[in-house]
Amino acid sequence: MIGNDVVDLALTEQENNWQRKGFLEKIFTVDEQLRIENAADKPVLIWTMWSQKEAVYKILRQKGASRGFYPLKIACLNAENVRYQNEDFYTKTSKVETSLQTLAVTKKTDFDKCRSLSLAAPLVYEKEIPFYLKNGIQLNATKSHHGRFESIYYIEK
Repeated sequence: MIGNDVVDLALTEQENNWQRKGFLEKIFTVDEQLRIENAADKPVLIWTMWSQKEAVYKILRQKGASRGFYPLKIACLNAENVRYQNEDFYTKTSKVETSLQTLAVTKKTDFDKCRSLSLAAPLVYEKEIPFYLKNGIQLNATKSHHGRFESIYYIEK
């Protein structure tokens, strides 16, 4: 399974005040808040961890989790490891100019199988979950957009 999230950092600067009272407590665990407090670039760490949580949330939805607000239930252990309950997920985040892109998978070896798709790629949705049809085979897919950025990925079999 695969999840992704993209963050337009310029847009978050305009629309989100992460310094307002209660913002960090609503989204981040105590351990994550300590990491933010000690970070050299707080906004980048905040949106990286947000992106990790969103990418993992998309996997949880693929696994049948109901829609909901999960940020405090999903813990970013470090830049690559995320945990929900007793389940571990793996993430890779890249920063390109004013955007962050995070991919999340359930098995580390799946990173080698992640493929980007054209934004015009035909996706099929079942219960709000996207799939990519390739040669008649339904493959897990994930789509994300924020501000000026959008991306679609799937896992090659």
